[in-house]
Amino acid sequence: MSNTGNGGGGARRTGTAGSAAARARLRRGARPAAPQPPAGRRRGGLTGTAGPTGTLGRTTPGHTPTASTAPAGTPDPGASRPAQPAPTLAVPDPGAQPGLRSRPARPFPGGLSEPARGVGAPAEGSLLDMLKVAIAILDTAGRVVLWSPAAEELLGWPNELLVGRRIEELIPDQEQVARIRAAIQDTLRHGRWAGCAELRDRNGTPVAVDARISLLVDGDGTPFLQVSMAEAAAVRAVERDLAVRDALFEQSPLGIAVLDTDLRYTAVNQTLAGMNGVTPEDHVGRTTGETLPERAADEITAIQRQVLATGEPVIDVTLASPVTARSGYRSISYSRMTDRSGRVLGISGTVMDVTERYRAVAKVEHARRRLSLLNEFGSRVGDLLDAARIAQELASAVVPRLTDHSAVILLQAVAHGDDLPRHGHDRRTSLLQLGTASVQDGPEVDVMLRRGARITFAEDSACGRVLRTGVPELLSGADQLSDVTYPGDPKMQAAHDLGVHSMLVVPLRARGIVIGLLLVSRAGYREGFDRDDLAFTVELADRAGSSLDNARLYARERTAALTLQRTLLPQQVPQPTGVEVAYRYVPGSSGTEVGGDWFDVIPLPGDRTALVVGDVMGHGLRAAATMGRLRTAVRVLAALDLPPEVLLRHVHELADDLAQGPDEALLATCVYAVFDPGTAKLTVAKAGHIPPVLVLPGQETEEPTRTGSPLPGGAGRILDLPSGAPLGVGGVPFEAVELKIPEGSLLALCTDGLVESRDKDLDVGLGRLITVLQEPHASIQAACEAVLDTMEQGREPDDVALLLARLGHGQAGTPTAGWTLPAEPTAVSRARRLVRSALAEWSVEELTDIAELLVSELVTNAVRYASAPIGVRLTLGETLLVEISDPLPDPPRERHAAAADEGGRGLELVRRLALRWGARAEGIGKVVWFEQALSGNEPDGP
Repeated sequence: MSNTGNGGGGARRTGTAGSAAARARLRRGARPAAPQPPAGRRRGGLTGTAGPTGTLGRTTPGHTPTASTAPAGTPDPGASRPAQPAPTLAVPDPGAQPGLRSRPARPFPGGLSEPARGVGAPAEGSLLDMLKVAIAILDTAGRVVLWSPAAEELLGWPNELLVGRRIEELIPDQEQVARIRAAIQDTLRHGRWAGCAELRDRNGTPVAVDARISLLVDGDGTPFLQVSMAEAAAVRAVERDLAVRDALFEQSPLGIAVLDTDLRYTAVNQTLAGMNGVTPEDHVGRTTGETLPERAADEITAIQRQVLATGEPVIDVTLASPVTARSGYRSISYSRMTDRSGRVLGISGTVMDVTERYRAVAKVEHARRRLSLLNEFGSRVGDLLDAARIAQELASAVVPRLTDHSAVILLQAVAHGDDLPRHGHDRRTSLLQLGTASVQDGPEVDVMLRRGARITFAEDSACGRVLRTGVPELLSGADQLSDVTYPGDPKMQAAHDLGVHSMLVVPLRARGIVIGLLLVSRAGYREGFDRDDLAFTVELADRAGSSLDNARLYARERTAALTLQRTLLPQQVPQPTGVEVAYRYVPGSSGTEVGGDWFDVIPLPGDRTALVVGDVMGHGLRAAATMGRLRTAVRVLAALDLPPEVLLRHVHELADDLAQGPDEALLATCVYAVFDPGTAKLTVAKAGHIPPVLVLPGQETEEPTRTGSPLPGGAGRILDLPSGAPLGVGGVPFEAVELKIPEGSLLALCTDGLVESRDKDLDVGLGRLITVLQEPHASIQAACEAVLDTMEQGREPDDVALLLARLGHGQAGTPTAGWTLPAEPTAVSRARRLVRSALAEWSVEELTDIAELLVSELVTNAVRYASAPIGVRLTLGETLLVEISDPLPDPPRERHAAAADEGGRGLELVRRLALRWGARAEGIGKVVWFEQALSGNEPDGP
């Protein structure tokens, strides 16, 4: 070793021939002899900077030289050399330039200035800046030959004051002196020594150091001692940090890797090596792409490049383990490493096996998705009461989250709302495939999953077993899948062509009865079903089974309610003379809660017609039954030929008997209209109901309207009628309005379900109805359809009753005759002559005798009790209608005359000889009428 000082004349390092022998002698404990240098070479030695005033090997004042340079061939002074005197502590020359070893520490006492850092000095921030190692060279006597700048910084003693002095002067007590001496002797014997010592700095403060002493021999064989010292506290800190690093790096359960700026491994611990299946030595110098399989390394390399380029750490990124290592999942984290000066050194990464965590999280997420599917399916079918829709929702819900193909097969009784079969299922059980879903389309899917197809199966097939036992089955493999229905089933062949390899056949149950099957299958590369999938599918099927059974019960109850309601409505609607009728009834969409809407067309005497529309408040079977009783009451009262307002009053008086129950009052609305084609008069009264709409034709004509002819349209309006209170409320009198109706006018009666909606006023619905009816239509039936097409989609789910009537003046060519007679006795004979003449003109003379007799009796009664003119009117239609009117309001009453009575037999004759007879109120008076059958139209029987 050699050190050149900043003074001139330093010895150059020469060859070291002979030094090996000298070192060997020193190791054996003998004093080494100076070797002979080779000829032609200068003898060199250990030189060192002794400070600004001299170097080791140079003569200083008052000292003899320790080594000399001589020409080649100069004899060696011999093996024994005089001991070197200790160098004097010379005061440095203020003008001298400091050497590179000059310490840049605090200035020494005596006015020494801080030396400047030499050119090319390393930047601070390395480990050597943190752990400064002081170097000192001693001779075998313990005198300082060289004192490094680090030693100056450690103990504060400059080399100018120490070179040539014994190191013992720095030791605070004798015990330490003895230890140092023993250490020097031990080093001379063994070549090295290590231990701790306590020195005194220039201020007298003890400094604990960790020292290492090594034996050095120069080229002449002269031994020296190299003392390396570092502050013990700093050494312990570094040792502790290194121990922590070793513990973290080697003993950590996490895989740790350090990579340089080329993203090549510089170090990996055994844990990561085990994870990657590659030894630590095979990692070093390689990149991730050269260590791991390409597919696994690409994503990791991209993350490493991102971290190295941006400096942003990546934390806890979960990736699948490489194929070559054990299967599972890893969490990787990377961060960029920089030194104290900010220079990028590379990146460090940690890898943790999170397979168990990932699988636990995946299991929880899997359960969450399954629970979400159950909740979603429940919300989708919760308000459905249609078995076909529920089946389709079930099939769609499991594709693709659970399966690739699904089919829902139901008993025909469930689909149609019938009672469940009481016997067990066999191959004759009728099954319908009502729900299907698939991840793909194609002809094979159409064959396997044809919606509405009738399903047959063998009794020993999977479907047969599940239907009989209710135990689900998991099928896999071609052999088991061929046994789903029956051998050679085209649906199973299509499933094979689609690559189906796993299937679940799960029963749909309700109250312990199997009501259908849920078939789900997986195809292609998708993993087959397991027991967890089977358990979940069974849970889903059980929920669906309850909904399907509710839909079946709903369908059954709805069918029963609609059957009852339709039975209570008119089964046949007549087409009276002078009126063409069309009607529509639409049940509400609220299930079994049918409404109480109703309508009726009632023929009245004299070719008159009663048109009725009503609505019983409430829903359900009780409302429907109340509606039936109310309709019957109206028909019975209509047969009495009562005026509309009188009829409504009588119905109101029956409210208690017509109510749904003893604790519930009747609440119903009704509109009652009577049209007389002979007089073209319409009389209307309503009880809290929606007012009728009347559409007058655009052009008035006297020609009778033909049945089935187109509607020309016209101007519509709402009839302004006294509202009247609903039936059962009372307190408001019922009033009627009489109108003169032009030929071909259209009258519309409806219930509120047609024109009411949640967010619009009633006037909006009535206006829409008028707009539709004002347009021309091909027929009155087409007008009904057009009205229903305009119903609001967001309307209340209420029943709708619509009754349209085109009003005319009778059939074309219908003979009619009428007269007004004074209330005098002569009116009787005159009435007979007029009737005889009219019947002769109409060529029905065979009716004359009975007609004259009955007219004579009725006119006689009218003349006897009335004082105002008497009306007589004849109408020849399918029967001969004779009407006698007078201003007296009291109806005639039939008397049972005794054998001796001279009178009281007029009405009895009418009853016996007429086909029908009756009386009705008209205006302030009444009309008594009777009918005679034409020849050939007599009723059968006596």
